[in-house]
Amino acid sequence: QVQLVETGGDSVQAGGSLKLSCVASRDSIRNRYMAWFRQSPGKEREGVAALYTGRGSTYYADSVKGRFTISVDMAESTVYLQMDSLRPEDTGMYYCAATKIPYARWTMADDYDYWGQGTQVTVSS
Repeated sequence: QVQLVETGGDSVQAGGSLKLSCVASRDSIRNRYMAWFRQSPGKEREGVAALYTGRGSTYYADSVKGRFTISVDMAESTVYLQMDSLRPEDTGMYYCAATKIPYARWTMADDYDYWGQGTQVTVSS
């Protein structure tokens, strides 16, 4: 069992930056897909960014490419999401997710086995 705890959500103005952190309970997050999803009221949960820790491969939704960066600190079992040039449409609850196995269709929430409780990001115009 892997427990995930997200922190870093806040309220910011458009154009601002935030850095989200996701700490995993186990010592190792090796060979897993780690991802950030977000959900706004009335909308489905959507994949924002993902990283496969086995190769360091990264994946981004088109809406955040060039503005968000996902990274990992393997020693600290922590995944980060640096969010720059934030827009009001980035508002939502951000969730960290992890797979049990080294495979995922990274945007598919059903492929992830472990989820954090979420951290709220609010971007005002």
